[in-house]
Amino acid sequence: MSGPEIILGIDPGLATCGYGLVAAKARRSFELVENGAIRTSSDDPLSTRLEEIYSSVKDLIDRYEPDKVAVERIFFSNNQKTAVLVAQARGVILLASANREITNYSPLEIKKTITGYGKANKRQVQVMVKRLLSLQEIPKPADAADAIGVALCCGLDRRSAINQQLNE
Repeated sequence: MSGPEIILGIDPGLATCGYGLVAAKARRSFELVENGAIRTSSDDPLSTRLEEIYSSVKDLIDRYEPDKVAVERIFFSNNQKTAVLVAQARGVILLASANREITNYSPLEIKKTITGYGKANKRQVQVMVKRLLSLQEIPKPADAADAIGVALCCGLDRRSAINQQLNE
């Protein structure tokens, strides 16, 4: 590997899809490259919203050429309609990322990897994201901070490091 490994983390959503790009310079040494949110309007048809997410993720991949894409798995709550919509958004994210190494993490895995505690709250994860990246403040919006957490989880994940060693 010639330079730092670039990881694109994504917190899937239909209305707001957070993303965060980090450069893994060394084990436990990261730098924030970019973060933000892809927003779609509920006034638009579902197909238009999904296409916007697909195009935006594809553009991020084309622009930054990440080595890995890390996507948060869907946490199925009681609202099945929302879960189905988020699953559709997640599907187009995976499609846009198809030519990259994709890793999926559950919310529990992300919390445990970032904070050391699987039942950490959102604020605790955001504080650790800020600390791990030596930032002045917690990234906004919250969906972007969550996506950065997904990327950091991938960078800190032992399975990912072991797989990388096996492929070298």
